[in-house]
Amino acid sequence: MIKVKVMTLIRVLKNEGQYKQYLMRIDEIFDAKPGSDEGVELELLLVLIKLYEDEHYPIPYPDPIMAIKTRMEDLGWKNKDLEVYIGDKGNVSKILSGKRRLTVDMIRKLSRALDLPIEVLVGESDLQTA
Repeated sequence: MIKVKVMTLIRVLKNEGQYKQYLMRIDEIFDAKPGSDEGVELELLLVLIKLYEDEHYPIPYPDPIMAIKTRMEDLGWKNKDLEVYIGDKGNVSKILSGKRRLTVDMIRKLSRALDLPIEVLVGESDLQTA
C-alpha cells in the first residue's frame, strides 16, 4: 500500500485572521523535530509570520539620545567617557540634553564605541523636536 502525505496548503499571510491561525498552529507544532514534516511546516510558518509582523507591526528605532544614555549605563560609562568621541564636556552636555545634534563623524565614532547601529543614531531625538 502506498502512503500519501496530506499537507495543508500554506499561503502568504493576507489578513489578521490568517495571522492568528498561523500563530495557533505554531503553538501546536513548536516542538517539532527539525527536518520532519511538522518541522518544515514550522520553519515556513515562522518565516511567514516574521514577514507579516515586519510589515504590519514594525518596531521603531529608539530615540538616539536615550539609546546612547542606556548603552552608557550598560557599560558603566560617565559623560566624561564620551568626550573622546564627541568633544569637550560642554559639547557632551549639549548633545545629551538635545541642544546640539550629532554630526556624521560623531555618529560613526559612537556607533563603533557603543556598538549601536548607525540607523539608531541617525534618527531624530524627541529632545530635539520639543
